[in-house]
Amino acid sequence: MTDPHGAARPGLSIDHTTVDDVRVLALRGEIDQDVKDILSEALSCDSTVPPRIVVDLSGVTFMDSSGINVFVAAYQQVSAAQGWLRIAGAQDSVLRVLQLVGVDTVIPCHPTIEQALNA
Repeated sequence: MTDPHGAARPGLSIDHTTVDDVRVLALRGEIDQDVKDILSEALSCDSTVPPRIVVDLSGVTFMDSSGINVFVAAYQQVSAAQGWLRIAGAQDSVLRVLQLVGVDTVIPCHPTIEQALNA
């Protein structure tokens, strides 16, 4: 993405993989108002199988309230479908945001993807 003045702006990239029927989303970049719809779409579940999702935040350097809102909405959606959502690898600055608003008490946060998958 670029702004009207041609300067590059940080964005968000999302890599999708599946491990033992668990969707693993590896995020890189910043989570803010500009990318909330992209993140929300990536987290959406519309399958009949209970969704199981691990979100790897090790590549996320910034997250604001837009990201918090997307994660809470996704958690509610997967829980209603009898599934689960877990966060893995959040950098200290991002983990601190999750802890400040109490998201870590609702959505399990794990140090690694492996721990999130095996919890």
